[in-house]
Amino acid sequence: MKGIAFAFTMPACFRALIAVLPALLAIAAPAFAGDGTNSRAEASAAQSWTVSLYFENDLFFTGRDEDYTNGWKLSWISPDVNEYRQAGRIPGEIYRLFEALPVINQPAAKRNVVLALGHKMYTPSDIEREDLIEDDRPYAAWLYMSVALHNKTRERLDSLEVSLGVVGPLARGKHFQNFVHRRRGLPEAQGWDNQIGNEPGINLIGERKIRRNIIGTGERWGMDGIVHFGGSLGNVFTYLNAGTTVRAGWNLPQDFGASLIRFAGDSNAPAASEDVRFREGAWGANLFAGFDARAVFRDITLDGNTFRDSHSVDRRPIVGDFYTGFALVRGRWKFSYAQTVRTRTYENGRRHIFGSINVSRTF
Repeated sequence: MKGIAFAFTMPACFRALIAVLPALLAIAAPAFAGDGTNSRAEASAAQSWTVSLYFENDLFFTGRDEDYTNGWKLSWISPDVNEYRQAGRIPGEIYRLFEALPVINQPAAKRNVVLALGHKMYTPSDIEREDLIEDDRPYAAWLYMSVALHNKTRERLDSLEVSLGVVGPLARGKHFQNFVHRRRGLPEAQGWDNQIGNEPGINLIGERKIRRNIIGTGERWGMDGIVHFGGSLGNVFTYLNAGTTVRAGWNLPQDFGASLIRFAGDSNAPAASEDVRFREGAWGANLFAGFDARAVFRDITLDGNTFRDSHSVDRRPIVGDFYTGFALVRGRWKFSYAQTVRTRTYENGRRHIFGSINVSRTF
């Protein structure tokens, strides 16, 4: 898909999911008001919230629509739940949820809630064919929202996430892709009538990220490494994953690196108050490289529908993403770009290349 488009109408089942957002937004609503005692440059990171926009497309340096062809995600990360609990400004049930669940119930410097809305789209290599291409990947789209809980120290980020959504025609892949193609004078995808059928999706995800300084402390010139491992369980994606990222540059931010659009990938959680991002006019730049390896047990976009027949291909059990890119930080703004090479995801497929853009703002 050569661009990004947002739908003004949504399927009824997805609107029902969004109906729960007001209750979740109440967790960090006080962050919008502030108490007026500090300037933004001096405000504690615990009182800050972060918005991130992710966009991925295979048009970057390839110009082709195939395989994983487009994705976008908008995420919102709350201020520190610990601080607002002490002030009595959040429901006690929210904090008790952190205490009751595994992984995130360990003592931590900060705890955050993450809300996200996103979409992913997959197509075969020849989008101008109307017939079913049996040996190529199915047409598929995944429209979802997710809620994640973060437990964070300076060197570790634990995440638990639940993702709810829908695959099939209700995910509006055909409409998103052809809407943009018509307006850019590009050939429309003709084979969406062969996409996998409607199916509600749910995934439960857990992941741990560990960051260590390799050279320096993050200020001025330095290098660090970030290791991650975890997994997903659900009818959409089930896998175990692990990987690492190495960053080198000037004024490395004390977050957990640039990320692709993936479960538990929101690593731009509000940083420590001494982070260089919270100094007025501070800037930083770094280069990074890394990989994510997955042992895949289910991928609905390749395996097809769970409870009925649909187009499917032979999924490969091991998939790897190898990426490299750069990130720029200016005050509370962060921009990153990554170019990713993904190994074959199914037997008749080939390696795939796509680009990832992330823009984040901490308020």
